[in-house]
Amino acid sequence: MKLRLAFIFLLFVSAQLFSQTKYYIYFKDKGVSSATKLNKTSSEYVAAERELAAAAIERRKQVMGDDYLTFEDLPISSSYISQLETTGIKIENKLKWFNAVTTYLTDEQAQAVAALPFVSKLDRVRIAKRFDPIESKIIAAPKTISTVQSTTGLNYGGSLNQNTLSEVPAVHDLGITGKGVLIGILDTGFRWKTHPALKDLKIVAERDFIQNDDITENQAGDAGNQDSHGTNVLGLMAGYDPGNLIGPAYEASIILAKTEYVPTETRAEEDNYAAALEWMESLGVHITTSSLGYNQFDGGVGDYPWSSFDGQTTITAKAINLAFQRGVTTLTAAGNERAYAWGKIITPGDALNVITVGAVDFTNKVASFSSPGPTFDGRIKPEVVAMGVTDYVSNTSGKYNYGNGTSYATPIATGIAGLLKSAWPHLTNQQIRKIFLECGDNVVTPNNDRGWGLISAKRVISYPNLSRVNGYFRMNKIFLEPNKLDPTKVVLNYKIGTGSYKGANMQINGDIKFSYLFADLADNSSVEFYFTYKKDGAEVREPALGSYKINELNIVGNEIGELPTAILLYQNYPNPFNPETTIRYSIPVETRHSASGGSSLQHVTLKIYDVLGREVVTLVDEYKQAGTYNEKFNVKTRHGASLPSGVYFYRLQAGDFSETKKMLLIK
Repeated sequence: MKLRLAFIFLLFVSAQLFSQTKYYIYFKDKGVSSATKLNKTSSEYVAAERELAAAAIERRKQVMGDDYLTFEDLPISSSYISQLETTGIKIENKLKWFNAVTTYLTDEQAQAVAALPFVSKLDRVRIAKRFDPIESKIIAAPKTISTVQSTTGLNYGGSLNQNTLSEVPAVHDLGITGKGVLIGILDTGFRWKTHPALKDLKIVAERDFIQNDDITENQAGDAGNQDSHGTNVLGLMAGYDPGNLIGPAYEASIILAKTEYVPTETRAEEDNYAAALEWMESLGVHITTSSLGYNQFDGGVGDYPWSSFDGQTTITAKAINLAFQRGVTTLTAAGNERAYAWGKIITPGDALNVITVGAVDFTNKVASFSSPGPTFDGRIKPEVVAMGVTDYVSNTSGKYNYGNGTSYATPIATGIAGLLKSAWPHLTNQQIRKIFLECGDNVVTPNNDRGWGLISAKRVISYPNLSRVNGYFRMNKIFLEPNKLDPTKVVLNYKIGTGSYKGANMQINGDIKFSYLFADLADNSSVEFYFTYKKDGAEVREPALGSYKINELNIVGNEIGELPTAILLYQNYPNPFNPETTIRYSIPVETRHSASGGSSLQHVTLKIYDVLGREVVTLVDEYKQAGTYNEKFNVKTRHGASLPSGVYFYRLQAGDFSETKKMLLIK
């Protein structure tokens, strides 16, 4: 081995004059024998846990339980890295989630490294053209409604329209400002220390993944406009300069990552993106946002084929999926490709659970450039839209201008996610994503232009949610305009399963929050509910028609409790999952009849298969009455043994009906 490495070193030294290409070097293992059995006393496990902040562990436990470390979290073998470095290789990024590093190699070096016994494969790092043809232009100011729109006197200045369209001022009036939430931004750089709207923000960490230091503003080696785009985005999300610009989450704590390489042909590198997500997640970030995207590439590497936009193929999509699995709420821009040859969303907007954001103008019309869905595998994109036309942004001159792009809609939506997490710290990323989908203005007919619709901070904050307290479920609710509410007359009206409705007085917690602790609600119960209260002396019902429905810890939606009219198989949730997911299906009113003339039940089977078509487990094999059902699949308890990561299929059969859907297990 020593002779072989010495030979490789000579190759490296003699090759320095030749051009180099950036590669991922993937390793065969992490120095442990099994990816499915983690020894919690091993040095690798202890080292992985040591890299996580206490806040990261707490967030992970919310969604992963006690198994909050997976094989991906184990450190890359120090022996493998050392052997590469002794040959003269300079490691650029260490990507433990992918068990890979990135570095620059000549063709000869790449051939030699690929032959090393601990190397699995080499892939070129794609270097992308960032395609933002309109965002940097200064354009005419739009008409504004007024200078101030806040009962507490906040002056939004030029940023009033973008905030008003998503009803942000009403939430600021409640005293909800993003405080207590940690948000990470991935972008080109940030000139924040001298800008009046940015200099007092709570920036708790920053890192430059291009020059490998902690300076995210422009420095030697950067293009003149390197930090322009990120400075725009930061102000939109969290800026605070009354009379000029106020962002939704202006009291949030913020992590900054400079990931996009601008000096030549506005290039962007995906490995920086993945490394930044790993770093932010380890610090305990609650929410991440990026206004970057990739689809076409320089350097002769070749574009991503459309088939790669299935949410689980590109490096950036995989990184977002892994961050989401660990409890991080993730948002990203849909892209500005509608009018161009590509004409579709860009990655990581295709990632499985990311909230992808499109753009509308201040009249709520979809922008002519906002990239539409669906993904390659048919999922609706974007999830939501926000104002991305003539947005008022902070610039690197210390002043302000207007600009367009889904890049500008995304930080507004991210700020609203920060407001939601600030109001309800117990919410998981799964709950936040679900609430976002329920709080757009297009919930009834989501489509691939505007998704579930224009996101509203008012609706997001006032949407009911559940938490657990000492093993019991607690209903939580904020009512808007609390000063007009009689707090002694707020009633939760609910029924469990097929039982009867009953009323329960809700308790006020502080000034604006109400709650009710269920004593009779068990796991997996079906619950319908609505609220009644007195506002300015008048009786109010919310929602005005129908009722909310609960599915475990997630509220399924504004649904009226009716029997389904068709057999339906829904996408499992969460997806990807580990170790448990829920498969939902609906059986309509029975139409078949028995020989005696009475109605008969539908015989239903629900089975899980692996990619080779082998049956993993039968979840359902029985006759079912009409209704909607939720079946849990746990790889540890239902199957009796842990399954490896990968794609699985679930098939529902009921009479002549048969449908199969795909789900992804990631460990």
